[in-house]
Amino acid sequence: MSNNCDQTPLVPACPITNATDQIPLADEGVENVLTGANPIMKVPVVLAERALQIVVEANIPLTPAATEIKRVTKNVFLNQVKLVPVRFRRIGTTDYFEVTRAKLFVAGFIRKNIEYSSSNCNGTLRDRIADVEFSGFAELTQGDFETFPIIGISDSSKAYFLNECNDQSPRLDKYFFQNLVKYNEQPYGELLGANFYELDYSPTSVEPEGEFSTLREKIVMDLYLKVLQVQQHRVATTRVIPSFPEGTLGI
Repeated sequence: MSNNCDQTPLVPACPITNATDQIPLADEGVENVLTGANPIMKVPVVLAERALQIVVEANIPLTPAATEIKRVTKNVFLNQVKLVPVRFRRIGTTDYFEVTRAKLFVAGFIRKNIEYSSSNCNGTLRDRIADVEFSGFAELTQGDFETFPIIGISDSSKAYFLNECNDQSPRLDKYFFQNLVKYNEQPYGELLGANFYELDYSPTSVEPEGEFSTLREKIVMDLYLKVLQVQQHRVATTRVIPSFPEGTLGI
């Protein structure tokens, strides 16, 4: 038996009349010429990667008052990552030094987004944003550095002269000054991540349907950051130059 049902072709309800078929293009790889090279590169270099534990406590007012905390989300923002050198090691016979010990100053704030419900049985969900500031420092010793920071020391000199008419007294109106100024790349920080451990509660005991207008929080935050400095390094690399088919300039 055969099926003799006539089927009407489907007609698009919303046709696009300006559609065009694309022509396939030839696709092949470009040959490369490889040569040895030892360039000097000026790039950010990782000085240290540190995990700092920061402990803060704060009281956050809630207006209107809350009966239940629904959700708390957190983010961390850094305002300061500063490296202060305190120990140095001279590089050869130059006036540049490697920093072998330093204080790492860190400051910023934790932004909390608190969602909570009020005493209304069919009320709206409330939202409270609070910024909790923190600051502190860490000690970086020689073994904590992946690459040592580099700092150049500036210098100034002053020369005095004798009186031309009297070699027994100096001239107080004539001096020679020499100033050598070295401008250093400033170490800086890069935020990697944070892990929060937190306890939030009302400082006063309340009944299940009672209200509280203050939320006390105790936060332990593991802050992960990277400290970098732009430095010059000579590296062994392979230089890659694309090679095209010979044209009128082919040899």
